[in-house]
Amino acid sequence: MWSAATAACGLSASYPQLAASRIAVGIGEAGGVPPSYAIISDYFPSGRRGTALALFNLGPPIGQALGVAFGASIAAAYSWRLAFIWVGVIGVVTAVIVWLFVREPKKGGLDPAPANPAPAEAAAPRAGLWSTCRMFFANPVLRGMALACGATQFVTYALLNFATLFLMREKGMTLQEVALWYALLVGVGVSAGMFLSGRLIDRLSRRSKTAYALLPAIGLAIAAPFFAGFVWAPTWQLALLFLLPPMGLNYFYLSPAVTLVQEEVPPHQRVLSGALLLLVMNLIGLGLGPTYLGAASDWFSKTSPDNSLQMAFYTLIPFYGVAIVMFLGLANRIRRQSRQEANT
Repeated sequence: MWSAATAACGLSASYPQLAASRIAVGIGEAGGVPPSYAIISDYFPSGRRGTALALFNLGPPIGQALGVAFGASIAAAYSWRLAFIWVGVIGVVTAVIVWLFVREPKKGGLDPAPANPAPAEAAAPRAGLWSTCRMFFANPVLRGMALACGATQFVTYALLNFATLFLMREKGMTLQEVALWYALLVGVGVSAGMFLSGRLIDRLSRRSKTAYALLPAIGLAIAAPFFAGFVWAPTWQLALLFLLPPMGLNYFYLSPAVTLVQEEVPPHQRVLSGALLLLVMNLIGLGLGPTYLGAASDWFSKTSPDNSLQMAFYTLIPFYGVAIVMFLGLANRIRRQSRQEANT
């Protein structure tokens, strides 16, 4: 559905058709990611899941880089419609391969055995929608992680949705230069950040669970001044140099967040818990981040018509601080919870 809807974007003949196709893309993506998190958690034991989930999370940045590179190249040489159609066709073929060759692992097969195991003939518990929702939002750690990640995605989605326009309109990049240099930066930067954070969280979480929150906070604190340099830079070459660190460090939150959720909930609630994490993250980040930045650019266009996007991007810098504070608060909450568990 995800890939067929992508192809449908290229076949759309009107705005309502294009909007419906884009909505279908979102529905298809939402149905693919949470089950993948749960499957990977059943393939790898605790202590290796961060790296495994990080490798899986390399798919979006690599795909985005290839999409920008090939999509922009096809759009420049032929048309934007053909770019959507070809990407969609490749996805449909990939879906068939996954259906035929990916084996379903045993649910919870690599988790530590419970202290009081149930009888062998007992049926595996089923995850109820509302019971899982209550469990997720009643847990201060899971709830806090989802909200902190949403605050981070407010910045990352705003950046990703408007970076290409910003680089072309206000920094002077051409579509061909975007297809090469910006696509390479996205692929390398985001992939490196996701993989490195996965490796680090597997190591650091063995010492303290606060690493799940402190690692994203540190990454964002380092990224913020480089992001400011990206917005300020007078040339696109310098802007890309400043953008490389944030492209990696901005994503230090994803692997820790997904790993924490998969570790904290029982196997039969992993898919829905992963979906709830993504729901909160996307409602805040994808739903509000690009909308806010676009509205800010429109507002600044009245007084700064030549650099309205630059002024709008400057207003994203305080949101780095909001996300950092939220992750630090989450680290304190995890620390208190760990102490309570140790005393019981």
